[in-house]
Amino acid sequence: MAEIAVACEQTLPEGLLENAAPVILRGYVSEWPVVQQCHNKPDAVMAYLAGFYNHKPVHVMRTDASNNGRLFYNETLTGFNFSRSKDSLDQVFNELKQSEQSERDTLYVGSTAIDHILPGFRQDNDLPALHSKALVSIWLGNQSRIAAHYDAPDNIACVVAGRRRFTLFPPEQIKNLYIGPLDFTPAGQPASLVDFHNPDLKRFPLFEEALQHAVVADLGPGDAIYIPSMWWHHVEGLADFNVLINYWWRQVDNFIGAPADALMHAILSIRELPPQQRAYWREVFEHYVFSPEEQAHIPPANRGILNPLDNNTARYLRGLLLNKLNR
Repeated sequence: MAEIAVACEQTLPEGLLENAAPVILRGYVSEWPVVQQCHNKPDAVMAYLAGFYNHKPVHVMRTDASNNGRLFYNETLTGFNFSRSKDSLDQVFNELKQSEQSERDTLYVGSTAIDHILPGFRQDNDLPALHSKALVSIWLGNQSRIAAHYDAPDNIACVVAGRRRFTLFPPEQIKNLYIGPLDFTPAGQPASLVDFHNPDLKRFPLFEEALQHAVVADLGPGDAIYIPSMWWHHVEGLADFNVLINYWWRQVDNFIGAPADALMHAILSIRELPPQQRAYWREVFEHYVFSPEEQAHIPPANRGILNPLDNNTARYLRGLLLNKLNR
């Protein structure tokens, strides 16, 4: 994996967003005050975060120590191997401190908006280039394993405390990762069913091919990683106390729709067609979506939704779809 040493988080490294593959940003946020607390014990990081906490509840996942940190489905894929609750961050910190002296059940707070629970934190701990563009979230807990999944937005993930290991695969490896259900998932995104610590190659034989394309990043406090849109990533928290802050953003205007919605609609309307008709629709999508050309044979004023999208056209399209789907 490409790796660059970055001395300042004030700007994005030049050419970063043109990368089609992940990049390690070594030391990218090492000057953040919260990262500086890591020179002390985890208690110092917890105390620093608690200084901003507004006492709103956070969503907590817990799973038994026998699952070795893996937050996942149950054995029959009818439920999950973890429980969910709403607790205070203070209670989470107390449990994490106690777990240091006992057999460690997994405790995990995932994808919680920083501005929602830690107002003021980003004044001194932020990526200015993404300040107004990104959804900024915090993830914390003890040792954990999150199944390989993709995110539609681009992502910069910053390690604040502990150690993280990212195992990543390019988007085209979807066929070799054995993805689970689309509409029933552990944490919102479709996820690989393969246990990376103990892969069942009889059940998942193509996973060996996926591993030939994997890249791995081990990150410590102050390090970050850029994960391009749609790259599959398996994430492990390796220390007794881990904190990560990530930035999700899209390189398009907010009025552009979510591609996953189009996938659901295509399953509804195209997947069950006869093979020849699916082939025809593949050509239509290629013509209008994947390799769009200017429709020069139509006067611009008459091109309608074939013109470049703006907010008004996007609203019009949503209205058309709502009328057609609401039947």
